[in-house]
Amino acid sequence: MNFESELKKGRFAVGECARCHRVSWPPSESCSNCFGELVWRQVREPGIIIECSAIDGKAFAMAEFEGMIRILGSTSEKNLEPGQKVKITSCDFDQTPKFTFAMV
Repeated sequence: MNFESELKKGRFAVGECARCHRVSWPPSESCSNCFGELVWRQVREPGIIIECSAIDGKAFAMAEFEGMIRILGSTSEKNLEPGQKVKITSCDFDQTPKFTFAMV
């Protein structure tokens, strides 16, 4: 199990160190703190919108999960504002990660 394979299955997983229990972000093969083995788990939701924008009728947001994991995603929501809570409705990996958000 790893970051890309989980995204391809539609699951957003993060690595948490079995030794020091820190989340390793951005994704890697071992803990960025102590080089311990990672255990992959689902990210905890909801996330909080940090930044948002729209162009050509498409809305995008930078959302933060677990107080440290920031990802960019698209949404069909119209009235986005920083501080709003979001959940991940879909994710995938095709050359790069792709995320879709919905308001909670």
